[in-house]
Amino acid sequence: MFQIIKSDTKIDFTGKFLIASVFSAIIVLVSLYFAIFKMNYGVDFRGGAEIQIKFHQSVSLGELRKALKSHGFKGATVQTIGSDSENEVLVKAQAKAGQLNIVADKMKVMLKTTFAKQGAEVRKVDIVGPKAGAELRLSGFESMLFAMLAIMIYVGLRFEFKYSPGAVIALFHDVSIILGLFAITGTDFTLQTVAAILAVIGYSVNDTVIIYDRVREHEMKFSGVSLGDNINSAINSTLSRTILTSGTTLFVSASMFFFGGPAIRDFFMAITLGVLVGTYSSIFIASPVVLILDKWNNRNATA
Repeated sequence: MFQIIKSDTKIDFTGKFLIASVFSAIIVLVSLYFAIFKMNYGVDFRGGAEIQIKFHQSVSLGELRKALKSHGFKGATVQTIGSDSENEVLVKAQAKAGQLNIVADKMKVMLKTTFAKQGAEVRKVDIVGPKAGAELRLSGFESMLFAMLAIMIYVGLRFEFKYSPGAVIALFHDVSIILGLFAITGTDFTLQTVAAILAVIGYSVNDTVIIYDRVREHEMKFSGVSLGDNINSAINSTLSRTILTSGTTLFVSASMFFFGGPAIRDFFMAITLGVLVGTYSSIFIASPVVLILDKWNNRNATA
């Protein structure tokens, strides 16, 4: 079997847990601040107009975005619907509560005049009010919370309770950093982003469960060895697999982010960040929490 790193490596991961934990705590706190106070919500979550347009001739998305920007439509996004040959797109533009219909009408006029030669035909207009957007935003965050709770229950049943908090804290760490980076870069937070984060949650916990499984295997095999040493040997023995799996996923997601086009860029931005922080948290967040809880339980048992 091909291995980048041999399974008998002796890297002292537990010796670096304290530094990694302090570093992660600072990054998470900064990320949460920006996510709470500086997040730029998209049309899905803030309210706005959605217009479905059919062009009789091909129109480049770049040209359409440029026209929307020049006519003052802030935060407008464009994505294709169906195959390229159908020349159908969905345009979303942000607007304040009292100007939703005005913005929609203004966009319809702009499209019909600017792209008259291409035969712009408005198929459907949907208005997303601020109240509906807020409810949708709440549902998005609830879905992430429920996913993490379900994973905590699964890990608790699959292993022991001492493993569950580590998995959930690692996921919270990953989601916080992704949200923070979206806020810092000013990238719109949309339903597409929520879908990407849910995918990241599934990917990250899979990495964590593999390490946990090897830790439990080592605990059963080497009963006289401390949990810290078992965690070290478990991470070292799965390191080659982690690098190969994460590296392959990262290569694909980064390629889609850089070359996939604006329509899927935000989605794969979240996936790419998730692979990076998820791999890190499986080693330096999930495992230390298990070690801390085990020491706490042993201290209470001897008290």
